[in-house]
Formats: sequence, C-alpha cells, structure tokens
Amino acid sequence: MQYIYENFTFPPEQSFTVRSEILEVKKYTSLKSHVNFEIALIENCCGKRFIGDHIEDFSGTELVLLGSYLPHCWQYYNAIDDKVQPQAVVVHFFPDFLGKDLLAKPEAVHLNSLFENAAKGLLFTGPTVARAKIILNQMLFETGLSRAALMLQLLDVLAQSTSCKSLSSPSFNIIETSTEATKINRVFDYIFKHFKEDISLQDVASIIPMSTAAFCRFFKLKTNRTLVEFIKEIRVGHAAKLLMEGNHNITETCYKSGYNNISNFNKHFKEVKGLSPRDFTKLYKITA
Repeated sequence: MQYIYENFTFPPEQSFTVRSEILEVKKYTSLKSHVNFEIALIENCCGKRFIGDHIEDFSGTELVLLGSYLPHCWQYYNAIDDKVQPQAVVVHFFPDFLGKDLLAKPEAVHLNSLFENAAKGLLFTGPTVARAKIILNQMLFETGLSRAALMLQLLDVLAQSTSCKSLSSPSFNIIETSTEATKINRVFDYIFKHFKEDISLQDVASIIPMSTAAFCRFFKLKTNRTLVEFIKEIRVGHAAKLLMEGNHNITETCYKSGYNNISNFNKHFKEVKGLSPRDFTKLYKITA
C-alpha cells in the first residue's frame, strides 16, 4: 500500500474537530498518517481494517483510537443494512488540546496511559462503544465549552474502559522511525513558516536535499498532491481563518496570505473552498 501523510489545521475557534461522514463502499489502497490523534466510530459496515502492521476483518460497529503518525486504512466492502448508509464519526485532536497543565494533574493519570497506548492503536468493544457513541453524537451538535466538556467525558470513558485491545505491534510506528517522514516534516515546517513569501521548488527541494524532479515525485507520492497544490491549500486555509476572525477585509486577507494578486487569490480560494472569499464570508456570518 501507498503511504500518505496528511496535515490538518483546526478552525480558529476550535482546539479539536469532530465530523460525521458517509462512507463510500470501496477498497482504499492508501494508508494515511497524521500527527493528530484520531477517534473513529464506524457503523453499519463490514470490511478490512489496517492499523500499523495489524490487518483484520471487521463487521458492524467499531470504535478505534489512533495515536500520532500511526498508518491506518479501512476498506469498506458493503453495508450491513442496505437501507441505511454506512457512516463514521471522526475526531481529530492533540492530547494537550486544553493545555499541557491538564495532563500534569493527578486526575489525568489514566489519560496519559491511554495516550501512550494509542501509539499502537486501540480497538474498543462492549459497553464502551455504546457509551462513546452517545457522547460522539452529542458532540456533533454542541459548540464551545459544552463540546469540550463532552470531549473530556469521551476520553475518560476510553481511559476507564476494560474492554479494549491493542492492534499494532508495540514497536511499530513507521513514521516516527522513518527517514522519509523526517524529510517530509522538514518540508512541512519550512512551508508553514514561509507560505506568505515566494517559495520556489528549488528552495524546498534543497531542504532534503533532492533534485527538483526527484523531489516532485517524492512529494506527490507522500502527500498525494503537488507542491503547488499543497502551498495553495495552506495559503487558502490561512486566508479562511483570517476571514472567519473578521479583522481583515478580503483585499487585506489576500496580501496577508501570500498572494500579491487579488484575481489569483479569488481563483485559488474558490478552487479549494468551492466558494469565493466573499461568499465564504457571507456563509460563515450566516452560520455563526
């Protein structure tokens, strides 16, 4: 399987994300990996689960916690109930999403143990799944502190669970020990620091170092996108953040996001977000 390293950015008003999605019944051929922790509740589906070096068939409802950089993939074969679409609720977060001080408290001892074990991937069964499902469905409709409180409640349920098992081998984490991961993370760091400036292919390729042709193949293989596409997504993501904060107009946002041409900015923003910056701002205000 191909390995793809993903990068998530959280909206300015959120320290973690939770979303519901309909699952497409098909065989995926790429293992995904990202620095964020992930909680995934999968329902009404059967297929095959790949977590690190773990491979196993699954059926029905399952709940999994994944640590940073743990490669994972689900292949969905068919729905259990043809009248209901297979779906998942997915949470992405960092263990210190409410601050590092929380994990230093004595009450967080079970949380720290949970996060350490998540490096191997954890599969939960029994009553834990039912309790977690209730909380996850509530989280989809809450915001602010109410949702953060539910997140803590969810993590406590997982930390206290006696019905879970580790999935991957204890020593398996392809990203943490991978030379390729070190290279791609150096590229990410450079782009995040300099995306407001002109970034040339030669400058980025020299970080690794590689020839420009070799770097293009490497970056496409590891991220499933070109360098230009990746930089565009980072700039547009930053622009969306500025527009949501409401402190800058569209022209100011354009120049603060690495663009020197408003027409090009509008074009790229619509390609990534599906809306023009103006329509995006209007929609966000209406939603808020």
